[in-house]
Amino acid sequence: MSRSRQLNRTDQMIEQVDILLRTLIPRAAQPYRPNPALQQEHTEMSDEEKRHAAGLMRINHTGEVCAQALYQGQALTAKLDEVRDQMTQAAQEEIDHLAWCDQRLQELDSRTSLLNPLFYGLSFGIGAAAGLAGDRYSLGFVAATEDQVCHHLEEHFESLPAQDQRSRAILQQMHEDEAHHADWALAAGGVRFPAPVKKVMTLMSKVMTKSVYRL
Repeated sequence: MSRSRQLNRTDQMIEQVDILLRTLIPRAAQPYRPNPALQQEHTEMSDEEKRHAAGLMRINHTGEVCAQALYQGQALTAKLDEVRDQMTQAAQEEIDHLAWCDQRLQELDSRTSLLNPLFYGLSFGIGAAAGLAGDRYSLGFVAATEDQVCHHLEEHFESLPAQDQRSRAILQQMHEDEAHHADWALAAGGVRFPAPVKKVMTLMSKVMTKSVYRL
């Protein structure tokens, strides 16, 4: 019995390390769905426009690194099996976003953020803590986080160079998926976080976006 429990825990640790490596190593994540950018033609952009688009896509990529860590941390400490399964499913959809953003950064002759390991570790800890607080709070945290991600994506729609339809196609699919995750989390019983908590989360997200845009 104890051997079985130890084996299960070992399997979990191996899985976590595998996810960590696939999340942090550039080009390691493999999407489950085709990249929406492939439906759009390449367009010429100035060097400044490419740098700006890359900065925005780097922010979105790091956001997906954080999402992977949050969902993995929450799944690890979730109380109910159905919540754990939903967290795992959401994390799989976020892998698509991660890979798509990585691919677009390559097309823009840029790279992912050097700060990704730091943000992964912080986000995993936050996710695990949210899971320990209880599934309702964990789900509420998912909803609040995804709402913020949707807000950032909407801002990026406006900020992207007008001709960068490949990046925009990726962000549009991401927005649809993130909104679905937020709705699911609330429907599954997540609590709605009060405005002061959301304000603190917004301030924390601004620290990430400002630092990752160039680094």
